[in-house]
Amino acid sequence: MSLTAALCVNVVTVNMLLSVFFLSDVSADYGDKTAADLFITAPKEMEALSGSCLLIPCNFRAKEGTQFDSSRDIYGVWIKSDSHFADKPDNVIFNSSQSVNSYKMKMIGNLREQNCTTLFSDLDNSTTKKYFFRIENGPFKATACANPLQITVRDFPWSPRINISGEVKEKKSVTISCSASTPCPHSPPQLTWNLQQNSHSQIEKNTDGTFTSKIQQSITLSDSHNGFNISCSATYPVGEGKHGKTKETQLTLNVTYAPKETSASISPSGLVSAGSWVNLTCSSRANPPVSSFSWFLKTEDGSMSQVAEGHFYRHKMTNMTENYYCNATNILGNQRSSWIHLKSEESFPLSTILAGIVSPVVVLIFLLLCVCCLKRKNPTLQQTQNQTGEEEEIHYGDIKFSDQRPAPSSVGEQDSGEQQETVYSQIQVSKPESSSEQTAEDLQDLYAEVNKK
Repeated sequence: MSLTAALCVNVVTVNMLLSVFFLSDVSADYGDKTAADLFITAPKEMEALSGSCLLIPCNFRAKEGTQFDSSRDIYGVWIKSDSHFADKPDNVIFNSSQSVNSYKMKMIGNLREQNCTTLFSDLDNSTTKKYFFRIENGPFKATACANPLQITVRDFPWSPRINISGEVKEKKSVTISCSASTPCPHSPPQLTWNLQQNSHSQIEKNTDGTFTSKIQQSITLSDSHNGFNISCSATYPVGEGKHGKTKETQLTLNVTYAPKETSASISPSGLVSAGSWVNLTCSSRANPPVSSFSWFLKTEDGSMSQVAEGHFYRHKMTNMTENYYCNATNILGNQRSSWIHLKSEESFPLSTILAGIVSPVVVLIFLLLCVCCLKRKNPTLQQTQNQTGEEEEIHYGDIKFSDQRPAPSSVGEQDSGEQQETVYSQIQVSKPESSSEQTAEDLQDLYAEVNKK
């Protein structure tokens, strides 16, 4: 008789069934649902970390019409299924009626309340197998053949998950959470991230009875959060907490926002002549990117008119002063730039142009005058030496003076009159110190003095 038949049929004779159970083929087909008298509610597959533990959430129920004997003890049994034939009783890895078992397992649930939750400790790769649960209650003994549990033990931890609840949009409030699978809530992972230091994690129970560790934070988003990289790591204790295995996850925020920092620029900058072409460029940042750019002109009467589309606008300068701005738009809104004022060279007043030309000339003339004044006040060394080195010279000359007397009254008087006298005088002439005009004045004075004599 096979183990399948022994486990999936109500047994009347306990001793006979026990012998059949321990001596039959363990790898027989446990999936025979037709003879199942016991059903459990538990995950079909579970993963565990090597060196850690696994909490198996479990509830059971007997086949309809089957009653438990409340006056008797109820025991839970876990049986492993090997991939090879083995007629040995140690396929029963745990029995709650025994104080010592081959596997480190503990019945956490209250079997009288049909709770078969079990803590499986110190798992390693060898415990990656399929397991069946069995109930023993006096004469009633049944195995949940239709509900096997596949346990897989892994060497590396699970990556934490980053979740954002709410609309990831500027000025919106969202809750950002980081969670990690917690197969062993008795030794949960430690979660850390770059949003908030010393965040306290909490353990939540999932709908299937498993657990999840989580940390979370609520923030109000702005455009500065766009592109921010959130990193969260989970460290799982192993080896009774002596070591840890860590896994990290990163997520980049994609915050949507309306256009920002919209500006208009002109090239070439500065004064340009009327009739010349200039390039106007509009720039802005937004998420999603700007979908359209528009250019507007403010006319002389103050009205506004749209003149172009696109971030680039080529414009021909006129004699008029023109005012432009650009407008950037995406699906979330729009923003306009500040005014840009265009002026040609002809638009400047004549007085301004003349002032720009005359001023340098006036400055140049003033500098030349200053240089001339300095030269006159400070003669050169050579001129000073020539003036001091010249010796006084004495000039002799014949000067003829006539007596200014009355003319003679008769011829006789002329004949007998005195002849004109010639006077010689020594004249010392020194070189004037100041100028030629001073020398002439001195000669005139000398002449007057001689004449008096």
